Amino acid sequence: MQYSGYRLLWLQVLFDLPVVNKEQRKRASDFRNNLLDLGFSMAQFSVYMRHCKGREEAETFIKKIEKYMPDQGTVHMLVITDKQYESIKTFYCGTKSRLKSPDQLLLF
Repeated sequence: MQYSGYRLLWLQVLFDLPVVNKEQRKRASDFRNNLLDLGFSMAQFSVYMRHCKGREEAETFIKKIEKYMPDQGTVHMLVITDKQYESIKTFYCGTKSRLKSPDQLLLF
């Protein structure tokens, strides 16, 4: 089966959770750990990403994440196509770097 860059998706989770007291720090840490357990990769400290084969898989992960959301703070979930993701400009320490598609694409 041929996968199109318009069908393959990226699910991005962006969040701002309070970490003022010990309990809030634990909830924020648990949320991050749950994202890692679901196969997400950390792009930045409060930005996690995961590659999805299609809309249905992205929606499945969104429902799972909703169960883990803390009762305080803000969580955004953004779904973009692989083609849109290709156009992201990334700079590391002032130097432009090229984004790499996930190795799991080699399995398809």
